[in-house]
Amino acid sequence: MIELLKKAAQLGGADVFVIPGAAVSVKVNNSLVKLTDSIMLPPDTEKLVQQMYDIARRDIRHLNQAGDDDFSFAIKEVSRFRCNAYKQRGSMAAICRIVNFELPDPKDMHIPDIVMSLFEMRSGMILVTGPAGSGKSTTLACLVNKINETREGHIVTIEDPIEYLHRHKKSLVSQREVPNDAATFSRALRASLRQAPDVIMLGEMRDLDTIRTAITASETGHLLLSSLHTIGAAKTVDRIIDTFPAEQQTQIRVQLSMVLKAVVSQRLIPTVDGKRIPVFEVMTVNPAIQNMIRDGRTHQIDNVIYGGSDKTMLSMDAELARLVREKRITRDIAIIYAANPETLSKRI
Repeated sequence: MIELLKKAAQLGGADVFVIPGAAVSVKVNNSLVKLTDSIMLPPDTEKLVQQMYDIARRDIRHLNQAGDDDFSFAIKEVSRFRCNAYKQRGSMAAICRIVNFELPDPKDMHIPDIVMSLFEMRSGMILVTGPAGSGKSTTLACLVNKINETREGHIVTIEDPIEYLHRHKKSLVSQREVPNDAATFSRALRASLRQAPDVIMLGEMRDLDTIRTAITASETGHLLLSSLHTIGAAKTVDRIIDTFPAEQQTQIRVQLSMVLKAVVSQRLIPTVDGKRIPVFEVMTVNPAIQNMIRDGRTHQIDNVIYGGSDKTMLSMDAELARLVREKRITRDIAIIYAANPETLSKRI
């Protein structure tokens, strides 16, 4: 397994797939590259998955009892790996995300300055959203690193599993992993409020209890960074509100309108040269958007973002149009990923 992971890292891969009935493969850009000549049978994948657990020094009973398991490990001088092992049709499989030891450079990751400028905020909630594998963790890590480099304080990260390792720079950084260091996200988040934090980075807001605690943390003067599996600012707000029972939603709208500072939505788009590039939408909460959230008029948020009059915001459709003009993506791809395909089609 170590040799396969080394080979995957050398190829510049993103994810390694160990699935019965197929060769071990790695996704490089948008293509699957085989790492083995032979097809893996269930005994083969079980052996490879066991080796991952041996490398991570983790008990495989976590997988046997729950049916799936998240964990991470590092191979010296190669890379870190974030893995999800799972059972399928009675056999074992695993997907491993390759994570570099070094923190990513925002320029290399094509993260725009308007996103990185959010590190200057001192309180409230910043959300990074998008589908799985769209680079949310990388964007959050870049923001945490920028805060770490520029101001003194205590940063607490709560992740499942820990991906990027942050050194103490100007700030002190405590990194907690669920479930190794804390039983649940919500428990770790509640505990973090007693750890004199200035910034809390919550890997994902997964459930009602975690979201409620995150809003409370944001109300008490902390800066909270987190992620959600949603696309677009308006849908992100609706997703948070809809998590709560109907009788609580009016109050939550008021609270969220006060604590939410920005929503960054991102997707990875195929380029003409076969690679992928992130495209961003940025909504910063101004008084107009505060009123829309509080009054339940979230359907109007997109109009404010796409209007383009506020320079602290970024429209994903405008970014798609820019990439088409620069001949980095095709017109057809832009329309597929557009929030408003008809309007974008006219624009380009």
